[in-house]
Amino acid sequence: MTPELALAKRAGLLDPLRVLIKEFPREAWQSHAAYSQLIAFWLDRHLMFRRLLAHLYDDLQGVMDGQNDPEIYKRALSRFGGMLINQLHGHHQIEDAKYFPVMAQLDTRVSRGFDLLDSDHHAMDELLSGLADSANAVLQTDVGKPPAFHDTLGGLHGVLDRFGAMLNRHLIDEEELVVPVLLKYAPAQFQ
Repeated sequence: MTPELALAKRAGLLDPLRVLIKEFPREAWQSHAAYSQLIAFWLDRHLMFRRLLAHLYDDLQGVMDGQNDPEIYKRALSRFGGMLINQLHGHHQIEDAKYFPVMAQLDTRVSRGFDLLDSDHHAMDELLSGLADSANAVLQTDVGKPPAFHDTLGGLHGVLDRFGAMLNRHLIDEEELVVPVLLKYAPAQFQ
């Protein structure tokens, strides 16, 4: 993969991969006759990831600002951080194993995009590992030692910033490839 297509560097899909999103613009998806339960489910999963990330940000900011109890925050971090990491791993595994190989064969104009999304998943595995490490550092730090605890919170904040930017880029690009393919071809094996 060329460096400009790497998840950390990409500002969006290249024009050759945007052929179907031009045919099926985002604002028309829900009103399209082929809009299916699978598409709705896929977009709902992405919305869940975005909401979990926003929740992690909000809770972190609240504890950093002294508005949230640090012990309650740690329990929420464990729950919601673990949920985000586990759900993303599972989501990526089923996409890579089941959905992307089929979708890549449906339209050769965008098949390279599914390789790109698969590559994103590998890049995100590293990010998810870093997120888990940073969250665990917070969970293992004594809240009674404010400088150390605040340092770990700051570290987690930086990781969430990097992770959030790349997750958002990936989700947008994935939606702009997957949904138009499903609208155009409505593959029987996904019905």
